[in-house]
Amino acid sequence: MNKGKNSFLQQYFWDVDLDNFSPKKYPEFALERILETGDSKAIKWAKENFSRQLFKKTIINSRSLSPRSANYWGLIYHININKIKCLKKLSPKVQKVAWNH
Repeated sequence: MNKGKNSFLQQYFWDVDLDNFSPKKYPEFALERILETGDSKAIKWAKENFSRQLFKKTIINSRSLSPRSANYWGLIYHININKIKCLKKLSPKVQKVAWNH
């Protein structure tokens, strides 16, 4: 990544060495970070670097987005909330006892 030009992204990828990070190699990871905490400049950067289809795919499949962010972006991209994985409730399964004691 061009660190000088994109140095504003460091706040979103604080745990990543931007000199060796390629957002295009890990697009879902990059988009999750931007969608969750990005400001308007970061969102603009993401829209310039990733397709609308990739945005929608990431919103639908991400388990890392908060419900608030997932709901917001689902509304923006007209995605049915029932398709967004992180908004689905996990079914509470009763665990079977492995042994009786």
